[in-house]
Amino acid sequence: MRTIKAQHRAQSAPIADLTTFRALPTNSVEHLDPFLFLNHHGPQVYPARNRGLPFGPHPHRGFETVTFILEGDIMHQDSGGHQSIIGPGGIQWMTAGRGLIHSEISSDAFKQTGGPLEILQLWVNLPARLKMTEPRYIGVQEDAIPAVPLDEGRVTVHAVSGEWGGTAGAVQPLTDMSLATIDFRQGGRLEQTIPAARTIFCYVIRGRFRINGQETEMRRLLEFNPDGDEFQAEALTDDAVLLLGHAEPFQEPIVAYGPFVMNSEAEIRQSYADYQAGKFGTWQE
Repeated sequence: MRTIKAQHRAQSAPIADLTTFRALPTNSVEHLDPFLFLNHHGPQVYPARNRGLPFGPHPHRGFETVTFILEGDIMHQDSGGHQSIIGPGGIQWMTAGRGLIHSEISSDAFKQTGGPLEILQLWVNLPARLKMTEPRYIGVQEDAIPAVPLDEGRVTVHAVSGEWGGTAGAVQPLTDMSLATIDFRQGGRLEQTIPAARTIFCYVIRGRFRINGQETEMRRLLEFNPDGDEFQAEALTDDAVLLLGHAEPFQEPIVAYGPFVMNSEAEIRQSYADYQAGKFGTWQE
């Protein structure tokens, strides 16, 4: 069984009136190669006639964003011409690649009526060979994400990418990366074989768990040692939810500045110059 190196507590980092906890990076962990960043927005309830999410047009280059909409919705638009509104249980997988501008705001309907909102946004790195790949966007509603029942129905894996219980996820990523949100009833157990060389990304969204022999709880990010290939999780409460992923680390230099993640400071400077020169596309309201 792989041992746990540390448990990292997500830190409060509100954005305007949006409740936000940052799980990565924090003062105790910088990144888990190739996983770079995780914000946990909510859970909270928005009133009717609200302003919605505050993420207006902004650029990205050199990585991907994977957004899990647990409650509420997100209206996505980008300079590549992609648009969608994804509702509860859905995901958005955006490859920034060589650069684009996008916005992530609430739909007009959500701003009018309000309601519960809870969203996770994960940034995953791209290797140097793919930093300047063509941007792409994939929006997937809940009913298109395979739900894999395990442990006699006490565990349900929502397979976003990779293979889970013999079922392929909804998205075929550019790199070998497995991601899922996993719902547990109390006593539900998940056992996975994950090669020791792969980085595990394990974040407790809700509830309490015993994971590889240690108890943990909501808003904890677990960091593992590369010393075993068995992963075990048991829910100690009902309505317990994990974000679980794993991937090969790239073991390349990471230079991040603002909305860009590259391999050198020179590439960061070039990213800003390219953005200012209009090479990330044209934003149209």
